Amino acid sequence: MEPLDNPVWHALTSHHARFAEGDGPALRYQHDVAPFAAVPDDPDAEAWSALANLVGVAGTALIFRPVVAQPPAGWEVLYRVPALQMVASEPIGEPDDVLVGLGADDVPEMLALVGRTKPGPFFERTHQLGSYIGLRDREGLVAMAGERMCGPRFAEISAVCTDDRARRQGLATRLVRALAAIIERRGDTPILHVVADNTPAIRVYDALGFETRATFDVLVLRPPV
Repeated sequence: MEPLDNPVWHALTSHHARFAEGDGPALRYQHDVAPFAAVPDDPDAEAWSALANLVGVAGTALIFRPVVAQPPAGWEVLYRVPALQMVASEPIGEPDDVLVGLGADDVPEMLALVGRTKPGPFFERTHQLGSYIGLRDREGLVAMAGERMCGPRFAEISAVCTDDRARRQGLATRLVRALAAIIERRGDTPILHVVADNTPAIRVYDALGFETRATFDVLVLRPPV
């Protein structure tokens, strides 16, 4: 299988191995980094058992799986969201010297912006997964984006968000292009994941040169009792 068919697993077994919890055929990100768990490309009963042991009887697993790769009988699907995996079909990067790098000192502002804009999961150490960039105005951090899953030849653009006071200024486009430039300089391909019914965002990504590669299910699973 292509690494992009199972991006969380291929990130946790390569570039992001230092953020992984678990061993053998089930892994997850450390709890303050990202919420995702994964099993191998073609998981057997041992892999699903290892995932159940990793999350515990009272726990849950948040996984990305292609729509054709469903969990085995006994796992309860608590939540399912269809999502599109989009891949840059050609180089789209464009450096932007106005945008600033973000790091540990900026985490309170980043968490506050995420809380206002709800772009998806972002925790205290998420910024350690890759490059994060943003823009400030007189009131503080007004827009940001960064890298999340990073694996063989790919890096995911995530947490693209803009405060209400700065919408309709093309900041999302600038952020994505600037991040793509960073990713492409490394020889990697920018990818992203977007909820399938988020038509405005998909329209923006289409215009930037991303193409839909696959449909995924974002699943919250409870292991068998």
